[in-house]
Amino acid sequence: MHVAILIPCYNEEQTIGAVIDEFQSELPDAAIYVYDNNSKDKTSEVARAHGAIVRTETRQGKGFVLRSMFRDIDADCYVVVDGDLTYPATFVHELIEPVIQGNANMVIGDRLSNGTYTDENKRAFHDLGNNLVKNTINFLYKSDVKDIMTGYRAFDPLFVKTMPVMSPGFEIETEMTIHALDKRLNVKEVPIDYQDRPEGSESKLNTYSDGFKVLRKIFTLFKEYKPLSFFTIWSVLFLVLGLAAGIPVIVEFFQTDFITKIPSAILAVGLIVLSVLAIICGLILDTVAANQKKQYEVELNRIASELRRDLR
Repeated sequence: MHVAILIPCYNEEQTIGAVIDEFQSELPDAAIYVYDNNSKDKTSEVARAHGAIVRTETRQGKGFVLRSMFRDIDADCYVVVDGDLTYPATFVHELIEPVIQGNANMVIGDRLSNGTYTDENKRAFHDLGNNLVKNTINFLYKSDVKDIMTGYRAFDPLFVKTMPVMSPGFEIETEMTIHALDKRLNVKEVPIDYQDRPEGSESKLNTYSDGFKVLRKIFTLFKEYKPLSFFTIWSVLFLVLGLAAGIPVIVEFFQTDFITKIPSAILAVGLIVLSVLAIICGLILDTVAANQKKQYEVELNRIASELRRDLR
């Protein structure tokens, strides 16, 4: 099978050569693509010297890079890995095996289960952020994914050619995982080792700003993929607040046949109206989302049929 190794890069001159060499050693027949995302160092020159196919993505952000990669490259199996030498190439065989056997649309390289990420990563709050994102998504989607934000994954062509990449930056890993869970695609996880960046190599991930973007992406995708659940939560919240504001008014009316708490009465009515509007919005958007899922399944079948014809 034709395997493509996809490496998005930004200022990885120090490590990209070693990453390419490792994957060439493990998969000598694979095509290795390096997409340079406006690097200010010699990332492109080093990658080209080590035998990679080098292309450029001028829109800044990992999401933009992966969008171009998924659109431009055709292969039977895709492996996405960061160019910072944190993911050992030796695990690539375990990642691609479920894809090659047709048992998975996406295979996740799980850094967290064996504890190597905790041992190796010295950046503050990264463990907390990973667990927060993982637990939130698993709660919302009733899943048990061990590592949501890993940068080491394998995909089949069906996933790559039907994944609507909308995230511009590091939220892309979260978006791909939620997409797979929402569309009931076949997801497998493979435990892998993680090694910290070599000394002198700097991470491009900002713990706070990128962490906030990831949480915002979860919030947005929850609204888009599960609108009834999303708006039901808001409806219940407004209902509880409306009852809290309105019950004293009702009690006063039954006791005195008169209402003196006019502002509370107005507030209660407004909150109850918002509660009703929220559940109506949820019901309408849930119908829209259900129709979109049906359309996605039809499109999935069409693309799967085209891919089978190409294989023949």
